[in-house]
Amino acid sequence: MTRTYRLSLAAAALCCTMATPLFAQDVTVSTDELAQMRAQLSAMNARIDQLENELAAARAANEAQDATIAANTAAAAAKPETAVATLEKEDGWSFKPRGRLMYDAGWTNAPESTGASDGFGNEVRRARLGASGDIPGGFGYKVEVDFAGNEVEMADAILTYEDGPLEIAIGHHNNFQSLEELTSSLHTTFIERAAFTDAFGFERRIGASVTYSKGAILAQAGVFTDNFDDTSSKNRGVDARLVFMPKSGDAQLHFGGSFHYNDIDDPAATVRYRQRPLVHFTSERFVNTGRLGAKSETGFGLEGAAIAGRFHAAAEGYWQKVDMPGAAMDPTFFGAYFEAGVFLTDDRRGYKAGKFDRTKPSNPVGEGGFGSLQLNLRYDHLDLNDAGILGGQQAGYLASLIWKPTDYTAFMVNYGRLQYTDAVLPTANGDTSYGVDAVGLRAQVDF
Repeated sequence: MTRTYRLSLAAAALCCTMATPLFAQDVTVSTDELAQMRAQLSAMNARIDQLENELAAARAANEAQDATIAANTAAAAAKPETAVATLEKEDGWSFKPRGRLMYDAGWTNAPESTGASDGFGNEVRRARLGASGDIPGGFGYKVEVDFAGNEVEMADAILTYEDGPLEIAIGHHNNFQSLEELTSSLHTTFIERAAFTDAFGFERRIGASVTYSKGAILAQAGVFTDNFDDTSSKNRGVDARLVFMPKSGDAQLHFGGSFHYNDIDDPAATVRYRQRPLVHFTSERFVNTGRLGAKSETGFGLEGAAIAGRFHAAAEGYWQKVDMPGAAMDPTFFGAYFEAGVFLTDDRRGYKAGKFDRTKPSNPVGEGGFGSLQLNLRYDHLDLNDAGILGGQQAGYLASLIWKPTDYTAFMVNYGRLQYTDAVLPTANGDTSYGVDAVGLRAQVDF
């Protein structure tokens, strides 16, 4: 790419030769003529100096440009995981492929006399493919399909419109319940989310929502029906969430609350709240309310979190009230967790738009580093006993170790000790208070 400039000095030399007599004794030059020739020679020398300076500057600029191109090429080659490109057209369309694969394995161990199925288990937890991008006029789209479990299920399928701090979304997407639920499964600290999120049926639903985000304020609200698998139901609901996310020096803080109301609108409809012991590959549930007749559900949640350097902490509480026709008292069930984590490497947990985001190792594998290593501890509580309903209580004492070699790969080890009170599976002697151990392993990659 180096450009070469050639300066011919032959003409200048010839002019100098012609202006200088070879045999002074044969030529008579007046004083004025001699002064004129000297002025011409001085002007030519100045022009030569100018051209030489311009040549040196051009060469320096080209060398700097070549060095920049070489550096960018080397950086791109050193980070192959960033090679997934967004295809963009001049008319405003874009297309970015998306995907994730999570494989889980592990063990559960319950008292033998309960009759619970335990031991080794494994599954493809998630296997998603999709795409996202922009549409001219400020619109966008996102579509993801999950192929795990020998089933094809729709994850996100939304059309969005952005105008400054406002975003409108229509389609199948998360309603606004819980920091833990809204954080992508790619960025959670345990292989399964807090027990109450699954027990209370948090899931994507078809609806329309609006999000306002400016500075430290995030406000979200929407109206929803049901998910793609239950479009025949008469469920109609509203959800709202408000988050205050200020920064204090280097620390990121998070304070939030959410509201959920679901009108079931079907006299024959029932709800059921239950949960597995930490891992998803077992079908056993030791807490379970059974089927409850219900007119509606009302939920309230509180959220708090902080990230400071290598450390983070998060806590949530959620109350789910069920309007049961004919019941003397409507039950309110409760779930909560508190966790704290620290990176053993010089890394930091990601946070963006009111939820936890991707951790990007400062020294990834492939660039001479180890990646990131994070240790997390959590207490997870779920209480399904109230107003005469005896669904049981689950107290989880959990630990996880997460190794991320690169931005887009992760390996996780989880251990949980689940202590039960009023478990729905009694032992042979009728005991309903006992413990269950669970170990979960995960390997994941995404793009």
